[in-house]
Amino acid sequence: MPTDTRYAFDNRAEEAADQLQVLEACLDPITAAHLDRLGVPPGAHCWEVGAGAGSIARLLAELAGPTGSVTATDLDPARLAGAGGSVLVRRHDVRYEQPPGGPFDLIHARLLLLHLPERHEVLATLAGALRPGGLLLIEEFDRSPLTVLTPVDPGEQALFSRVVGTVLTVLGDRGADLDWARRVHGAMTGLGLTEVRTAVHAESWSHDGGARLHEINSRQLQGPLLAAGLTLDELTRFRALVRRRDFSALSYTLVSTSARRPV
Repeated sequence: MPTDTRYAFDNRAEEAADQLQVLEACLDPITAAHLDRLGVPPGAHCWEVGAGAGSIARLLAELAGPTGSVTATDLDPARLAGAGGSVLVRRHDVRYEQPPGGPFDLIHARLLLLHLPERHEVLATLAGALRPGGLLLIEEFDRSPLTVLTPVDPGEQALFSRVVGTVLTVLGDRGADLDWARRVHGAMTGLGLTEVRTAVHAESWSHDGGARLHEINSRQLQGPLLAAGLTLDELTRFRALVRRRDFSALSYTLVSTSARRPV
């Protein structure tokens, strides 16, 4: 089976735990609100794809209750050890392997397909793994301008934009598509799914919240960022900027698209 050698973020890297923790703190409330809107009935059979550290898998297990089930899969499930006894953890490559069971009442994937060059094929796989009437929720970051919201001098604004822009370039070089989020809606419609709905969310990220993700990403990707033309001095000044107590910037836009398989 092919393995992933291009994915930019190593799940076993020293910074990975902090990265997943920040993402969960910022994004879990948004995902939970969408799941509440969609409704996860007791007894639901759920699949959490690219489960990370398992926070949404645990939430799905609570919603599905003792008569339901949750399968949490990841290419590297090292961070899923504490997912809980009611969550079935499996190493799984959604690009090349058949769905782990099913059909499913609900399938969720967050910040996954944007990193996969095979994203269209994977989306079709997920749609095909739904039972009739089953729900699919895909959430992705969009390539949106990250505006600094607090007063900074022009040089600091330029530095922030340069580093974040280079991060996006590096991700693109590794196969990520930051424009994919806006195409999910049409792709779901093209697969014959119904009740397709898209919502977007952005908010301020400060030094003790989402802005930490910028520093973490700059450390995880330091080698490729330097190779792309940034200097260590620029990265050092960037990290100091996003750690400032008075710093705040607009977050990446999270695009959440849900749909239902026709009965």
